[in-house]
This record gives sequence, C-alpha cells and structure tokens, in this order.
Amino acid sequence: MKKILNPAYLMLLVISFGCAQKQNNTPVKVVKSEAEWKSELSEESYRILRKAETERAFTGKYDKHFEEGVYRCAGCNQELFMSENKYDSKCGWPAFDNAVKGSLKFDVDYKIGIPRTEVLCSNCGGHLGHVFNDGPKETTGLRHCINSAALEFEPSKNE
Repeated sequence: MKKILNPAYLMLLVISFGCAQKQNNTPVKVVKSEAEWKSELSEESYRILRKAETERAFTGKYDKHFEEGVYRCAGCNQELFMSENKYDSKCGWPAFDNAVKGSLKFDVDYKIGIPRTEVLCSNCGGHLGHVFNDGPKETTGLRHCINSAALEFEPSKNE
C-alpha cells in the first residue's frame, strides 16, 4: 500500500494551519456586531473586510485609479493611503508604498500555507490586504497590496 502523504509533511501542514489564528491583540476602536457590519457594507466589502477574503486580480475599481485624493477604509472611513503613495505595481490590486501614520496594523496570515503579512485597519480591524517587500526601492521598498472593496476614495478639493 502506498503512502499518500509523508507524516512529517502532514504534521507541518497541521501546525501551519493551526497557527493561522490572529496574532495581533491590539484592540480596535470601532466595534460592531456581524449584523451591523452586514447591513452597512456591500456584500463584497463585507467578505473582504470582515471575512478576510480577496477580490479577483484586475477587477477592483481602484487598481488603475490615479486621481488625487485620499483612500479611506470602507468599514470606518479612517484615512489609510494618500494618492501620492499609490503606484502601478501591475499586481492586479491597488498598491501603495506607504500609509497614513498609525492607520494600519499588521498580523501574520497563514491562509495559503506560508506566512504573509496581513494589513488591517487600525480603527476597525478590517482586513485590507497584504504587504510585501517588493515595492519601489527608491521609496520604502514596500508594496501594500490592498483590495479595492476595502477602500473608499475621496478626491482632493482643488480650488
């Protein structure tokens, strides 16, 4: 009889997925029930912000959006990113090299079996996306890869 999985590999998978719990215990400022979140957010924004899902690449309304203004959390309206920090990473999601100070918190995410740095709104705890170290080297070197459905855009008031 053939072994399908090596027991050591199976144990590694169990440990990896068992550790997929939130590691960041920093309290959030906006606390709502699931019913409140569901009634206030679109179905897609709810899935992304509250269930940590991801929109399909190249489908988000802010992927190729380059107007001047501020990107806010779709869950609580907190300022997250300024338009001058957005760039075209060609990854299929809005990408930013920097965030508004104090607007984000980070956690380890093992959803795909390897550790990634999850990006969360520091105000409501909503899942925004992930951050990677393959961004523009001339700035921070970071690529905050963010779901459009987790964002709302407020254009600049050029007078």
